Amino acid sequence: MEHTHIPTPISKKFFTPGVIFLTLLAANGIVFLAGRFLFGIGAVTNLNDQYPWGIWIGLDVAAGVALAAGGFTTAALGHIMHRDKYEAVIRPALLTALLGYTFVAVSVSIDIGRWYYIWHPLIMWNGNSALFEVGICVMFYLTVLYIEFLPIVTERFIGKVNLPWFFSRFNKLIDGLLRRLDKGLSKTMFIFIIAGVVLSCLHQSSLGTLMIISGPKMHPLWQTPILPLLFLLSAFAVGFPMVIMESLAASRSFGLKPETEILTSLSKFVGPLLGVYLLGKIGDMVIRETFVYLTEFNSISVLFGIEIIFGVIIPLRMFLSSTVRKSPSGLFIASLLVIFGVFFNRFNNFITAYNPPYALESYIPSFGEISVTLGFIALEILAYRLFVKIFPVISIPSEKVKIKTKYAIRGVVK
Repeated sequence: MEHTHIPTPISKKFFTPGVIFLTLLAANGIVFLAGRFLFGIGAVTNLNDQYPWGIWIGLDVAAGVALAAGGFTTAALGHIMHRDKYEAVIRPALLTALLGYTFVAVSVSIDIGRWYYIWHPLIMWNGNSALFEVGICVMFYLTVLYIEFLPIVTERFIGKVNLPWFFSRFNKLIDGLLRRLDKGLSKTMFIFIIAGVVLSCLHQSSLGTLMIISGPKMHPLWQTPILPLLFLLSAFAVGFPMVIMESLAASRSFGLKPETEILTSLSKFVGPLLGVYLLGKIGDMVIRETFVYLTEFNSISVLFGIEIIFGVIIPLRMFLSSTVRKSPSGLFIASLLVIFGVFFNRFNNFITAYNPPYALESYIPSFGEISVTLGFIALEILAYRLFVKIFPVISIPSEKVKIKTKYAIRGVVK
């Protein structure tokens, strides 16, 4: 008997007390989102000419892009480096990235004043703009993610197209189209996988370039010429913890056995990645001598300390412990700390460290802004739950006799 993992739609019921709570949270966010479109961005947010961006950019976009890094990191590990034993976590990571970038794109749309001009970067190219590079890469990468997900859709419906009534005459035609699409994707998918990794590296780093442009408006503890590199390193570091957290949370939610062996092996990469990121941060502070600002006891130094200690140093020590790596609860806590660290880092870079000149008052997000952000998070979780019930995303352990299972993004059992 050979132990395999086969991607299968989850048959658990959709509505639970937690799902109902998330639905209410999402509905509350949608109400304020409707207010933003009906009455303008100023009616819902505390943004103004001095503070042109808030948590919708700092958290929904900047942090959202970083936390969706599990998609390209696992794709690089599983497909480009051919580590086949991690195939079971690639599909969930792909779905998480797809949903994350979808909501990032929506967040950008609602944050700009004239949201109906969101399509302009597609035809109005400006190669000298860092923001253009971020926007166009995110658009292309989001397209790549949907293309990478298409084989999962074809797998789900090939041979199962059964439209009712008048539409039944199209069943054979649709099935044939799905088979041709699946065949074409199987021959070209490597192109999209490589493109996805390259595009992710480009826009992850360019988000840091955006803050370099702010110059003296940004506090020296975060303002550095190597900010693009630090953004990219932190994205690498948070990719696998995000996959680990998502896998353990999904297993708990659906009553499945955690994939401890795979996650333990995956977690071995996190410690070195966090170590490289920490060395980059400390080395930069030493070279620029910005550590002197840590001697000042104020909100800035406290927030920086929280980011580094709880978001980098403590989880680094945890991921270097074999005891923690073999424990699902230990892995979950350590992964949450890394996620918190990167989330808090983006918040500090875009909100805390940013100090516009001639500011008359501090920026405090409105209840409407917070509601929309929490509503988006709730919607993303609900969408993930719906997708894994419809499509074969999560791998279920199964016993097969003399059958070797090999599936990548396509998920075809041969």
